[in-house]
Amino acid sequence: MVPFKTQDDADDADDAPAHDARLEREAERIAEAMVFASSEPVQEKLIAEKIPDGVNVGDVMKRLAGLYTMRGVNLVRVDDCWAFRTAADLSFLIHRDQTDVRKLSRAALEVLAIISYHQPVTRAEVEEIRGVATSRGTLDVLLESGWVKMRGRRRTPGRPVTYGTTLEFLDHFGLEELRDLPGLEELKGAGLLSSRVPSDFQVPLPPSDDELEEDEDPITQMDLEELGLLTPAVEKED
Repeated sequence: MVPFKTQDDADDADDAPAHDARLEREAERIAEAMVFASSEPVQEKLIAEKIPDGVNVGDVMKRLAGLYTMRGVNLVRVDDCWAFRTAADLSFLIHRDQTDVRKLSRAALEVLAIISYHQPVTRAEVEEIRGVATSRGTLDVLLESGWVKMRGRRRTPGRPVTYGTTLEFLDHFGLEELRDLPGLEELKGAGLLSSRVPSDFQVPLPPSDDELEEDEDPITQMDLEELGLLTPAVEKED
């Protein structure tokens, strides 16, 4: 038997697509406002919490990004976050009269490159790769720049600190994720690698996420105090 449909049922069916379209438009407006108003990249999960229920945040952000593709600013993904950034072909207009305050030394650039590709990595491992000692000052500069962070502590004797890059590092260099770092051919083309590197040489593949590895422990407040990054808490006398 064919179910009998009333006129109300037909009207509800006609209204459903229009209702869904309104929710989608409202979600786009909310997401656009949140990213525009923030000085830092906004996490996608935070956007998902604010848009109407039942709307797929991933689809919303892809549509918005498409709308801004040919504009003076682009909506770009940075890891699991979204941000508005000046279109790449117009960035020279913005930065032409600005002074870059982050002038890194050659040693700092080398250490940054090693951390980027080999993270999580300890200071001793950085020195082994570079073949020379790395001063504490070099790491301090990278930490102060906001491009490098202390990830955790390796479960080995001495529990050395492990280092990795930050969301700000991805944002500054226009990378969606660490896997977007230049590969072997790109590095050769940019003159950053000799064309005579061994045939079996492989550029290290960074991790796809920021999760601690099995041999890493998270850094605790006690660790920060031990590293001199926090003043030890003073217990109150009874």
